[in-house]
Amino acid sequence: MTRNPGFTDIKFGAAYYPEYQPTRSYVEDLDLMVQAGFSVIRVGESVWSTWEPRNGVFDLEWLAPVLDAAHERGIAVILGTPTYAVPPWLQVLHPEIALRRRDGSAVGWGSRQEADQSHPAYRWFAERVTRQVVGRYADHPAVIGFQVDNEPGDQLVHNDSTFARFIDWLRDRYGSVQALNDDWGLVYWSHRITEWTQLWRPDGNKMPQYTIEWRRFQAALATDLVSWLAEIVREYARDDQFVTTCISYPRPQIADDLLVADLDITAGNPYYLMQEGLTAERELPRTEEWWHTGPWALFKWGDRAYSSAQQRFLVTETNAQSIGQAWQNHPPYPGQLRQAAFALIARGARMIEYWHWQTTHHGLEAHWGGVLPHSRRPGRVYYEIAHLGAELRSLGDRLDALEPDADVLMLHSTETAWLWEEYPPFADARGEADPTSYRRAVDPFYRGLVETGAQVRFQHARQFVDADPVATARRYPVLVAVAEYVACDGELDALRAYAHAGGHLVLGVRTGYADGLARSRAEVAPARLAAAAGVWYDEYTNLDAPWPVSGTIDLEAGSAGELWADVLNVDDAETLVAFARNELGAHSAVTTCAHGAGRITYVATVPNAPLARSLARWLVPDPIAGRWSVSDAVSVMSGSRGSERIFFVHNWSGEAATLTLPHDVRHLESGDAVAAGFTFPLGPRSVILFASVDPEVATPRPHQEKE
Repeated sequence: MTRNPGFTDIKFGAAYYPEYQPTRSYVEDLDLMVQAGFSVIRVGESVWSTWEPRNGVFDLEWLAPVLDAAHERGIAVILGTPTYAVPPWLQVLHPEIALRRRDGSAVGWGSRQEADQSHPAYRWFAERVTRQVVGRYADHPAVIGFQVDNEPGDQLVHNDSTFARFIDWLRDRYGSVQALNDDWGLVYWSHRITEWTQLWRPDGNKMPQYTIEWRRFQAALATDLVSWLAEIVREYARDDQFVTTCISYPRPQIADDLLVADLDITAGNPYYLMQEGLTAERELPRTEEWWHTGPWALFKWGDRAYSSAQQRFLVTETNAQSIGQAWQNHPPYPGQLRQAAFALIARGARMIEYWHWQTTHHGLEAHWGGVLPHSRRPGRVYYEIAHLGAELRSLGDRLDALEPDADVLMLHSTETAWLWEEYPPFADARGEADPTSYRRAVDPFYRGLVETGAQVRFQHARQFVDADPVATARRYPVLVAVAEYVACDGELDALRAYAHAGGHLVLGVRTGYADGLARSRAEVAPARLAAAAGVWYDEYTNLDAPWPVSGTIDLEAGSAGELWADVLNVDDAETLVAFARNELGAHSAVTTCAHGAGRITYVATVPNAPLARSLARWLVPDPIAGRWSVSDAVSVMSGSRGSERIFFVHNWSGEAATLTLPHDVRHLESGDAVAAGFTFPLGPRSVILFASVDPEVATPRPHQEKE
């Protein structure tokens, strides 16, 4: 990271495409944006064929009046490079750049991201248009930053030239075919090779070691694309302009912590189901991987975005109205847009930008609602957004440098998620392999923590291993490591060191079972951690139905384990939660054992919601925001800025609620002081911001382990 955005307020705006509209009324649009409190727009990233309508013929001036008018009105601009949407003339001129699927067939033209973006011919034209666009507008005073490409990593690339580069990549990593044979265990099923040319393509591969390296290579392609474009842009960018890209986290080709390494700030796109999808205690199916359902999932997106660079981030796209296709129409209930914006700000957002300003009249996304509807007349959504814009403007820099609080650290394993897409441990409702198994293993822990008042910080394994375990244990008294299946020795040793240094390490199923090449370890599980945890196992089972549990800790009614159970052998650990009698003889569901100055708790199943909440209350009995007396529909998130702590109180219900203030606070927007004990009304689907007035309240309390 070389630059940070040069602003202290929360930027607020939308992606703006005047070129999409039948008539270009940018003056009227920008005036409406000013009235809505907009301070930023994102432009230009989707229209390569407008910037370069014919090979080598550029039209660079069409955007100038828009940028001039935005600057006159005090609206900043993020300029996108258009490299993700290939123009038809390039498709005709170089058909060989068409992206190939796993089965070898070409992705047909007519959508977007249909090209192999690592292909030399594609790169030549992409560089040329990037230099033209950025070179023309880098000096424009409205431009505060650049977005390179858009939602990179949409598909895995199987082109011939890509596979040839994969062979070169393997040769550099392994040095010889013998080393590859040994490390991948290619004696299995007669897969040993004697020449690099004998390595089979990934189309029919069934070797997990091949799979994990193939996905690492694919992530390197996406990272290289973004880094290469960022390097080009920086040749023109001013010192006060940042460079980012727009991340869609489910994209298969990205490792987000690597992708952002050469960027100045993380930016991404949280899309979520509205209406009942943002209602507490409602369960809606997640029918799209890029959709989030439930308030807890919106918080999780923010925590994941923060984790990419361990810094605050930009929201470059999020819901304005309905999201999805013609049959998926669920505009927000009144108040939900404001709720979502402050939920993301609470977890680290420095910008809220809607996709998009006006609903398009043509194309696949004609029913993806913008701030303005097809009629272009401001309606309810516009006025709700305008109210939020005025509120953010009045807050000014009072949310600047806000660091989201965290009671718990959770590890995120991109590589395990990749591997489990093809070799998952869980089945779906039809009894078939479930490629979302990683999410199903991790989400119950996150959700249980958030729904009981704890706050979470995610780290990637690389970030965790590089940190001092003593400092990590001091800062994060609880660490949850669930489904860290693809894990190198260094990561497992760092987990043990964290506990020895005084942290409370929580291990979950599949953690430590395989190494960095997804090879099952030749030792009892959890490998390198069993002795310290006081338990071990070499037998496990899928659960076709939940297994009820009982315990010595307080458990909610209905607590049970789901999906999986490790058959634990207990040495030095204490059993806290036990399975009901079963024919496998699996007894201990949750154990705990002192280790050094800390302890290790092992959760030998995937907890259902009641068990997850019960464990969360035991793990974090006194969360930072835990003094607030709230109902199941009310959440409290917090963040620190200097000696002050900001509290974000949400009522995720269509019914009114109340909140009893635990200590003296200041209403952030009005500045009014409110005394402890006051019962504050919370309207339906509302959010209220408070600031602590007692400096002691802003100091996190030491973790007190519940015996």
